[in-house]
Amino acid sequence: MDTTGYKQKVKDYVQSALFPEAGLDEGVGQAGGVGGLVVVRDLDHYSYCESCLLPFHFKCHIGYVPWGQRVLGLSKFSRVTDVFAKRLQDPQRLADDICSALQHWVKPAGVAVVLECSHIHFPSLDLDSLDSSSHRGFVKLLVSSGSGVFEDESSSLWSEFLSFLMFKGVKTQALCQNGGPVKEWCPSVKSSSKFSPEQDPEMVSAVVSILKSLGEDPLRKELIATPSRYLKWMMNFQRANLDMKLNGFNSAKVNGEVKEKRLHCELNIPFWSMCEHHLLPFYGVVHIGYFVAEGSNPKTIGTSLIQSIVHFYGFKLQVQERMTRQIAETLSPLVGGDVIVVAEAGHNCMISRGIEKFGSSTATIAVLGRFSNDNSSRAVFLDKIHTTNALKTDSCSPF
Repeated sequence: MDTTGYKQKVKDYVQSALFPEAGLDEGVGQAGGVGGLVVVRDLDHYSYCESCLLPFHFKCHIGYVPWGQRVLGLSKFSRVTDVFAKRLQDPQRLADDICSALQHWVKPAGVAVVLECSHIHFPSLDLDSLDSSSHRGFVKLLVSSGSGVFEDESSSLWSEFLSFLMFKGVKTQALCQNGGPVKEWCPSVKSSSKFSPEQDPEMVSAVVSILKSLGEDPLRKELIATPSRYLKWMMNFQRANLDMKLNGFNSAKVNGEVKEKRLHCELNIPFWSMCEHHLLPFYGVVHIGYFVAEGSNPKTIGTSLIQSIVHFYGFKLQVQERMTRQIAETLSPLVGGDVIVVAEAGHNCMISRGIEKFGSSTATIAVLGRFSNDNSSRAVFLDKIHTTNALKTDSCSPF
């Protein structure tokens, strides 16, 4: 967990990056360092949810009206955002912190901030929920904050700012404005999990000590239940006890010579897991291909069986490379030995710490039997993944 924001000060970034910039030489209007609206969009950052300690992603959009014939260097908007992002936060307070800091240190005519926040939502730990296509993988929220000439969010200046965000596809109609309370943002607060294990007091005390080391007050009302929520989430991976429902399946047996086999694919099976190296979530989809004899019913293996295998190996402390191999090795005897498994996932450890590579993803592959040396079959399978995902993207109507 990168919490360096607690040790950083906004003034260290701002004071050396205020540059003189004249306004209009003559005439009526706003431009330059006096009155011209400046909008900085799509600043990608991660922060940490104070309710459960898990990272959440947000895009930050900032508008400000310079005053006093000076402007702030554009890179510093991201620096200031990062100071407050690298702390325990909730979306509204984060927006307010960014807005008030820029107003105080830059002293413009006004500042407007809009955050597009996205919090991972793990499903309930039962196979019915895990297999549900209706499960929302993320909770999304838009919040705003304004100061100075942006205090009135019904003003024409706010509308002008929001129009620049709509140009980039931001759904401003979903905006929670005027600093109003944001209810049920964190999934761990509003979830009613069936798993409620008793928690070890020493483990709770360890999480409390982490909060204290950050300079936070564990008795602050927003943090009182945080240690319990975090431990509940962690222990769910130990107590999930998801079964692989093999339903009496044994190694696939083929009577006589089979002349022709055809490729059967199970694509975009969702999974959720936790990286055992960093104790951070990773999540994505698994694609599986195997051969069945011509004329046979490919569903004899059963989609639900394949899903249960994916979830069995996914919902635990894991490494993506190992999970991919385990799924392939478990399926291999059930489908006659020929199987290919591809897992695609986004890792929070890649974006909420270290190199912070937003938008990156990791693909791993495991091949057994015929797929090990049949490049043509592998190419056909990979092309099916590409074609299916391309059609899925094209069918989504733009907002």
